[in-house]
Amino acid sequence: MKLLNTVEIERKKSKFIAYYYEITSKQEAKEIYKSLKKEHKKARHIPYAYILENTASKSDDKEPSGTSGMPIYQVLERQKSQNKAIFVVRYFGGIKLGAGGLTRAYREAASQAIASDTSVK
Repeated sequence: MKLLNTVEIERKKSKFIAYYYEITSKQEAKEIYKSLKKEHKKARHIPYAYILENTASKSDDKEPSGTSGMPIYQVLERQKSQNKAIFVVRYFGGIKLGAGGLTRAYREAASQAIASDTSVK
């Protein structure tokens, strides 16, 4: 696994930190998730998505269904990513964003992580 990029955005006091990785297996994705959970003990959620050669997966990590894992996955898919994963750590800022706000924030964090990765261009 190789960390390609990380970006942070803020929406209504909630922090979204996107980590963009190159991975080769589901096991690597699990290890990244575990390590981010350990590193960000106070984070509310760490939804993610990854695409490998013959499989793909996504998780909302207890966010409302479809508001986080799917938008992250769609960003990877649009880039025709292979062997890539994006994990977005969320620190809740006390103001609810609503389903639309969450979806936009996760999509934007994931998009920025890919867009500012110089190896993509």
